[in-house]
Amino acid sequence: MNQEQITKIETSVENLKSKTSKIYLIVQDTKGNAKASLAYIYNLGLTLKDNGFNPIMLHEKPDYTGVSSWLGEKYDELPHQSIEGENLQVTPDDFIVIPELFAFVMSQITKLPCGKIVLCQAYDNMLETLNPGETWSQFGFYKCITTSEEQKDQIQQIMKNVSFDILTPYISDNFKPSNLPAKTIISIHSRDQRDTVNLIKAFYLKYPQYRWVTLSDMRGLSEVEFAKKLSESFVSVWIDETSAYGTFPLESMKSNVPVIGLVPNLLPSWINEDNGIWVQNKTQIIDVIADHLQNWLEDNISEEFHEKIKSTVDTLPTKEDFNKQAVSLFEEYFSVRQKSFEDQLSKLQTIEE
Repeated sequence: MNQEQITKIETSVENLKSKTSKIYLIVQDTKGNAKASLAYIYNLGLTLKDNGFNPIMLHEKPDYTGVSSWLGEKYDELPHQSIEGENLQVTPDDFIVIPELFAFVMSQITKLPCGKIVLCQAYDNMLETLNPGETWSQFGFYKCITTSEEQKDQIQQIMKNVSFDILTPYISDNFKPSNLPAKTIISIHSRDQRDTVNLIKAFYLKYPQYRWVTLSDMRGLSEVEFAKKLSESFVSVWIDETSAYGTFPLESMKSNVPVIGLVPNLLPSWINEDNGIWVQNKTQIIDVIADHLQNWLEDNISEEFHEKIKSTVDTLPTKEDFNKQAVSLFEEYFSVRQKSFEDQLSKLQTIEE
């Protein structure tokens, strides 16, 4: 019996050394709709694959739509597997990475002997699918990856006995300033589409003299289309009170487009009074848009404002920074797990002798 265990553990050690251990990344099916949190997971998966790891994108049903239509065909290179209808074979040296929104899956895989990691991008979703009194650690999840120090501070007050690592998203290089003058387009992005619809209706009713200005809902676009339209805008509007990082305003800044934004509940570290037009009350946004539009038409937007935007962009992590940090994290996870198996192996070999 000991020899059989020794052989299995030796196999696990070898798999970890060679990076053939599987990293299952659970993904949501957005039915072809762009979502920053899903892009983040796919960027992580592609980074791991390009650096010799063995990631597998794990989705719930076989008829998974995928992300190639909006994020790019290169993501089709990643192996995909369905939970439903397939025999999921998880070995002790494998890892499962679960987004916080899929916490309901945790109870189903408690007994799996693999490494378990929570990927928490949205503090607001953390408890949504957990029952009252449930916590990650009771299901064997003692490690969490999140996107910022601010979010980490919030999560660790609730989730005890869990250690945290930070992997900050990067803004795609598709987002860049346009070489042409901005058009009379206002790009709007909100978590709840009703906020966008209501803002557009309210703006045109209160300021009918600006009906010739295009207020554009940014949903339903591929990343390339999204970036192009954003770069053509003279201002963007961001409404997302529960945002934990703020991808859209940073995409705007990287495109050299000023942001009018509702300050979220969890204040990101990159927000300051000089790099955007930040509003505390949602009802004030249409008036702020009108004021900014008038200033833009009169060429009253200071160059210093755009310099502050550029200064913020210069502090953001690059794709290379993201890749380096992601690889470093998973090399550490593999190393710790390998050491654990080697310790088990040493004890069993001692007994065998």
